[in-house]
Amino acid sequence: MPFHLRFGDDDLLRCRFAISPLWETQEAVRTLRRPDRHGYHPHWLRRIQEAARALDLAPLWLLMPRRGHSPDFLGPPPIGPAADFGQELAVVRSADPDAAREDMVRALADTPGALDSPEGRALLADPARTIHELADLLAAAWRVLVEPDWPRLRALLDADVAFHSRRLAEVGLGALLPELDRRLTWNGRTLIMEVGGEYARDLGGQGLVLMPSVFSWPDVISGFEPPWQPTVVYPARGLGGLWTEPAGSTSEALVRLLGRGRAAVLAALDDPATTSALAHRLGLAPSSVSAHLTTLRDTGLLVSRRYGHQVLYERTPLGIALAAGAG
Repeated sequence: MPFHLRFGDDDLLRCRFAISPLWETQEAVRTLRRPDRHGYHPHWLRRIQEAARALDLAPLWLLMPRRGHSPDFLGPPPIGPAADFGQELAVVRSADPDAAREDMVRALADTPGALDSPEGRALLADPARTIHELADLLAAAWRVLVEPDWPRLRALLDADVAFHSRRLAEVGLGALLPELDRRLTWNGRTLIMEVGGEYARDLGGQGLVLMPSVFSWPDVISGFEPPWQPTVVYPARGLGGLWTEPAGSTSEALVRLLGRGRAAVLAALDDPATTSALAHRLGLAPSSVSAHLTTLRDTGLLVSRRYGHQVLYERTPLGIALAAGAG
């Protein structure tokens, strides 16, 4: 039997999108041990291979069963669409040791033999110390595995949120949810998730958090128990082009019309992106990209939309036609 999440009137008004760098860090750690997740990430795996060997990720892996419970204190509910890794890690460090120990017991019990292993007993012996050590390990994993590529990853996640926010406005929640993933279906006021196991609950006015993820592919993941607001984590849109490098040259016709810098910026906006993401993608100074974006927006080729602390730029129909025609 699949999961059933039943919506009331208040739940329909309290659905939101979120992005979590801490979640991506945890899932990057998990992905290293999951060959079934490697399909979209060979470039990333090659790049981080040597540096990852220097990390002792065994304590985290022990708390990441293939199926079952993962400790909630290591992945607190996402703050929102503009989450900062440091802020999220501070929440991990503030976890209550007694609650964290119960959390770890549940996770260890879902991996045969882990609960009674020397490593498992060591994690449980001093939960306050374990919280500190696991937080330090997550910080090291962030620096090595995720932070160097975060502008690229964040751009993809922002583009997903922007796209699906528009779709939510256009078609409504019931039609949007099945678009996020084929394993999600909508039946009246119930979200049905084909993710294995059996679960049914009323959301009770909490609403639902929708969170795109890069490293969770191909899984759809759910979290419902406190302190989590009911959440669905789904594979982000556009993963196939995540590690694709930008084309080596921009159409010369577009360059003659707009100038090389503005042409490169317009051509790079296949998906909505921020100034910093475009600067990282194109290897240009953020100030230069910002000036080009302003000019392109003022001439009607782009529009800008604010999402939290982020401003995303995307092509207008005229900009799309111009870029496509030049291509």
